[in-house]
Amino acid sequence: MFPFKKTQNRGQADQYYISDHHEPIIQPDIFAQVQELIKQRGEEFGNTEFHTYPLSLKIQCENCGKTYRRREINLRIYWVCRQHDFDSRRCPCKEISEEKLYDAFIRSYNKLLLNYKEILIPLQTSLHKLKLEKFTGHIRIIAIHKEIAQLREQSHVLANLLTKGFISEEKYHEQNSELTQKIKRKQKDLKMLTKSGDDDLLEQITMLIEWFEGHDKMLIGFDEKAFEFMVDKIIVIKQEKFEIHMIGSLKFTEPIADEK
Repeated sequence: MFPFKKTQNRGQADQYYISDHHEPIIQPDIFAQVQELIKQRGEEFGNTEFHTYPLSLKIQCENCGKTYRRREINLRIYWVCRQHDFDSRRCPCKEISEEKLYDAFIRSYNKLLLNYKEILIPLQTSLHKLKLEKFTGHIRIIAIHKEIAQLREQSHVLANLLTKGFISEEKYHEQNSELTQKIKRKQKDLKMLTKSGDDDLLEQITMLIEWFEGHDKMLIGFDEKAFEFMVDKIIVIKQEKFEIHMIGSLKFTEPIADEK
């Protein structure tokens, strides 16, 4: 017998299409209604925008609460409130050029760069202090710190015994692995006990400080990486100003500059 070989029919044999041969999973009239509904909602809420840009879903209209969508008008890029774009009677907020949004971010970024040591570092210190004051004297926390210290000391003793040849390398790895797992469990317990509502804020402030310590140049153009790292959202207020919300609960207000 010849072995079975599957090949694609590229016209070497006749092909046939039979309509309505199988029972449809979705009835044709229902499918058509769903497609029309998807089209309507896409037009209304702007869900037809498939490309992702740095500003996508970041800009919010204060007036109606909808996000802005990207539009190209006369070879220039603008962002417009989705509600206004669908029906200008529902929201009066008009389009804003992309350059204005970029410029507002650049101004806020440079202000923070020039002043982060006076703003972020004292805030970081205060958050650390509050956390320390909250948990200082907590008996269980003190006990766990002592247990971790003892386990690390045991690990150090094991290393010395291995160096002097008193235990085999296999025995060292076995016991040291056990000590490492115990330390990790204790650290996990400690983290659970000391977790507070300010932990996320402290982490974000620390991230911002580390960013500026590694990026000490002022921006002269839009930096997509910096924007995506820092900005949560931009609220457009009455076509007059931007409210830029950054990580670390930071907020900057920038006037909407005149058209260039």
